[in-house]
Amino acid sequence: MEALLGSVRYRQGHLLGQLEAVGVDLRAEATLRTLTLDVLKSSEIEGELLPPASVRSSIAWRLGLDRAALPAADRRVEGVVAMLLDATQQAAAPLTDTRLFGWHRALFPTGYSGLYPVEVGAWRTGPMQVVSGPLGRERVYYEAPPAEALDAQMQQFLAWFNADQGLDPVLKAGLAHFWFVTIHPFDDGNGRIARAIADLQLTRADGSGQRCYSLSAQIQAERQAYYDLLETSQRGPLDVTPWLEWFLQCLGRALQAAEHTLAQVLAKARFWERHRLTPFSERQRQLLTRLLDGFEGKLTSSKWARIAHCSQDTAGRDMADLVAKGVLEHEGAGGRSTSYRLAPETEGP
Repeated sequence: MEALLGSVRYRQGHLLGQLEAVGVDLRAEATLRTLTLDVLKSSEIEGELLPPASVRSSIAWRLGLDRAALPAADRRVEGVVAMLLDATQQAAAPLTDTRLFGWHRALFPTGYSGLYPVEVGAWRTGPMQVVSGPLGRERVYYEAPPAEALDAQMQQFLAWFNADQGLDPVLKAGLAHFWFVTIHPFDDGNGRIARAIADLQLTRADGSGQRCYSLSAQIQAERQAYYDLLETSQRGPLDVTPWLEWFLQCLGRALQAAEHTLAQVLAKARFWERHRLTPFSERQRQLLTRLLDGFEGKLTSSKWARIAHCSQDTAGRDMADLVAKGVLEHEGAGGRSTSYRLAPETEGP
């Protein structure tokens, strides 16, 4: 494992060095983008799609950053965000059963997972099987330890996690994720909590509360391999080397993807520096911020009118003014089908 671990640690240090070089405001922006991606993708792995603007709004508010025109978040979003921020912003604090119970309550504030009741904030009291497939032809992938063994097994896990065994902290993140999800101590939410535990340990490995890469986003992109490795490792012998190799490779790809995120943050900073003397209304600034943060879909005047709570005529005038200033450009067929995008950056003289 040594060469692979060394490669990951080098890339990790290189990325953190780049982050330190960009200044406080840009580090905060990179952290906001990364945490937003982490929340969205960790939930998406479990088949739950959260609204990106609400997630970003919740994280920005909790980090004391500007929310611009972002909407307020609902309880479902707030709970997932609260768990991840506690894991990454309070990484030095011990991991305890009380803390895990709090995360679980945050994930299921209504006591339900979809239409099904969940034992919230407590270890499960019944058997647990990981099953997939159509009704009547389900396949059992894994059967977790019995409920009566959970308290002893979780105390053993927590004692190991909070102790220093001299193990590289990145390897410990991979082992902790695997061990927790194998115990499967909750009725639901085990995958998301396992990934939060890994994020907590990776934050310790970084030595920084500022997140600049998302392991969950990379796991989501490799979701099938993730489940395949979990299954084969849980059903096989006690040798978890294949799981750890995949975990490190996946983390390496997450670090590589983070360089793109950092490039976007720098591009946003360059945009505002380039237009520092350009007069924008507050509504136009909000529109441009949404575009720079990665607006999903095509931006039309009618869509912006709904987001900004203004008339379509007002939205159209805002956009026409930005086109005249060379900030936006048209795309699409024109008329009601006209959409807008940021004009490409031009080279100076």
